[in-house]
Amino acid sequence: LADALSTAVHAGLTRAVGVSNYSAKETRSIHAELAKRDVALATNQIEFSLLRRVPETGGLLATCAELGVVPLAYSPLGQGRLTGKYSAKNPPPGKRGFSAHPMETVDQVVAELRRIGEAHQRTPGQVALNWIMAKGAVPIPGAKNEAQALENAGAMGWELGADDVAALDRVALPGIRSLANRFWQHG
Repeated sequence: LADALSTAVHAGLTRAVGVSNYSAKETRSIHAELAKRDVALATNQIEFSLLRRVPETGGLLATCAELGVVPLAYSPLGQGRLTGKYSAKNPPPGKRGFSAHPMETVDQVVAELRRIGEAHQRTPGQVALNWIMAKGAVPIPGAKNEAQALENAGAMGWELGADDVAALDRVALPGIRSLANRFWQHG
């Protein structure tokens, strides 16, 4: 894989190389193999949010920071669960099997997002995205329309304070801990 990716870079077909869902061990391995070929690993696209904190607690974010690899966080809003649009009384429609967390538990995270957002004149989703940026990752939220894109853009241009980050850390959920934690650490 490193040979093929390096060939593409050296042929001018691409300027950057990224991977998706690589564990800390896999990230180190591909980073080293690419480096032998004078190619940098630019990104690792991972699922990371206040509902899936395992990449941070399992050491993957630290590995990326150490190696200069930018983590791109997909599903940063938990498929809308962290925006405040849904709740235990108004659950997401259809079969959105995103999280094993009951909405009552997610509601507690959203309550903290609301509390912090009010102090910054921001929405829960904007606070959730800003928390990801505070962790050194780049959130890649989806947007179905212009209003959602503008909403997401409101996460930029300001920063959460250390106390706010710590408060969110206390309510953040690990995701599927036993299996996922082993994956992110060991591959």
